[in-house]
Amino acid sequence: MKDLFSVRGKVALVTGGSRGIGYMIARGYVENGVKTYITARKAEACVAAAKELSAYGECIAIPSDVSNPEAVTALAREIATREPKLHILVNNAGANWATPIDEYPEAGWDKVHDVNLKAVFFLTQALLPQLRAAGTHPDPARVINIGSIDGLHVPGLETYAYSSSKAGVHHLTRVLARRLAGEHITVNAIAPGPFESKMMEQTLKAFGDYIKQSCPRGRIGEPEDMAGVAIYLASRAGAYVTGAVIPVDGGIATTV
Repeated sequence: MKDLFSVRGKVALVTGGSRGIGYMIARGYVENGVKTYITARKAEACVAAAKELSAYGECIAIPSDVSNPEAVTALAREIATREPKLHILVNNAGANWATPIDEYPEAGWDKVHDVNLKAVFFLTQALLPQLRAAGTHPDPARVINIGSIDGLHVPGLETYAYSSSKAGVHHLTRVLARRLAGEHITVNAIAPGPFESKMMEQTLKAFGDYIKQSCPRGRIGEPEDMAGVAIYLASRAGAYVTGAVIPVDGGIATTV
C-alpha cells in the first residue's frame, strides 16, 4: 500500500507541456520520478519549460505541432527511437476560439478540432506500439486525455468548436477505453474547470471573482489539484479505472 501512488521509473509524454495544465502535470510527474517528455508548438518555450522542469527530475523537450499529421508521425518516430516503452501518454495540447455565432469562421472551427480532438486520436494511434510494450496485466499503460467541463455542461461563452471538441474527447476516451483494455492500456479523461493558464487568462481577468464565488470550493484550481489526479490515474491506484471522465473543477460542472 505504501507504493500505491508511485509512478517512479515510468516514461511519459505530455503534449502542450510547456505551460498551463500540461506544465502542471509534467511537473507532478518529473518530481515523482517519471522520465517526462514534453512537446509544444513553440520550440523556444518548449525547451525553456523542459529546462525549468529539469531542476526537479528528468524532462526532455521535443517541440512539435500536433495539429499537423506529419508532425504527429515525426513525434511518434522520435519517441520510438528513444524509448521502447511509453507508460503514460497525456494528450493535453489544446486550442480555443470564441466568436459570436453569426461570425464564427470555418478556419477557427478546424483549428480547434484539429488540435483538441483529431490529434488525440492520431497521436495515440501512432504511439500504440510503445504503449502496448509498456502495458502489463497488473500495471497497464495509461492514456490520459484532457477534456473540459465545457464538454460536460453548456458554457456561457461562444466557444462552439471548443466545447464540442471536448465533448468529443470525452466520448472518444470511452471508445478507446473499450477497444484497448484487452491490450493492457487504460484510457481516461480529466475534465478541468478553471485553472491558471494562457487559455483562461482573459476569462479569469474578466470573470475571475464571479467564477470563484460560484464555485462550490470557492477558488480556482491549483497545480497540485491537476498533478494529483494525473498521478493517481498513472499509478497502481488507478490501474482498474478506464473509460472515466473525471471533473477537476471544485464541483462546478456537477453541482452548480
